[in-house]
Amino acid sequence: MKALVIGYGSIGARHARLLVDLGLDVAVVSRRDVGADNLFKTIADAVAGFAPDYAVIASRTHEHRDDMAALAESGFKGTLLVEKPIFDTGTEVAASQFAQIFVAYNLRFHPVLVRLKEVLAERTPHAVHATVGQYLPDWRPEADYRRGYSAIKAQGGGVLRDLSHELDYLNWMLGGWTNLTALGGHVSGLEIDSDDVFSVLFETARCPVVSVQMNYLDSTLCRKVLALTDQGTVHADLVRGTLEVDGEIEAFNVERDDTYLAQHQAALASGGGLCTLAEGLDVMRMIDAAEAAVSGRQWVAA
Repeated sequence: MKALVIGYGSIGARHARLLVDLGLDVAVVSRRDVGADNLFKTIADAVAGFAPDYAVIASRTHEHRDDMAALAESGFKGTLLVEKPIFDTGTEVAASQFAQIFVAYNLRFHPVLVRLKEVLAERTPHAVHATVGQYLPDWRPEADYRRGYSAIKAQGGGVLRDLSHELDYLNWMLGGWTNLTALGGHVSGLEIDSDDVFSVLFETARCPVVSVQMNYLDSTLCRKVLALTDQGTVHADLVRGTLEVDGEIEAFNVERDDTYLAQHQAALASGGGLCTLAEGLDVMRMIDAAEAAVSGRQWVAA
């Protein structure tokens, strides 16, 4: 089987490496001379000259829509995986003949979250709170954080999009959002023009109070979920790989590539467990709604 990776930044390089490890013949589309063994400069050339069965869009977020259109125009008819979030804004999708489209919310394959979903399926959640954050300059210490797409709003950067995993997996676990409000923006001294702190409060089909706190500022990497249920409290810590249910702790051994590998394996098989196109677009609706809530908020004086 042949796989095409579009974009060769850090995440594109990871996808290419893992697909080679899975035994696929891999080609790359990049405008840069990245040293890949099988390199094309355009999507049209890659589809014509390589004929991939599977494609991964790992370009900058604001390029995703154009890359999807180029794939469709080139005649690609295989399975497509698009890095999260699917777009920088909006939910319009051009017509295509792709066999399937998935969005790369790989944390759905994190064993802590898989187990948390199982636990919550057997309980009534009254409130669920997720927290995620890491100091942006520490993400890629070898690079200038001010030049990365995360720092640039026009390229689809910002914590609300970068860390939208939380929006996806909470929808996945709790039945989809029904309404929301939010606060957020660029509040720190980081030399960026994208948002670095966001707080989203929403309701889902299964839970009346759900909140997400996300930031580019936490000096210690943090990714946790607290669930208050009719049968007790559940704590999930994705960094430590633990799930505490009513005082009992389950530990999981999770290597960094595990969720990405599981995601590709699922996409190459039945697609089970992956974020569908409809679900990925629903996250975009949340992102757009959160930004609209921030821009149009009304305050009640104390």
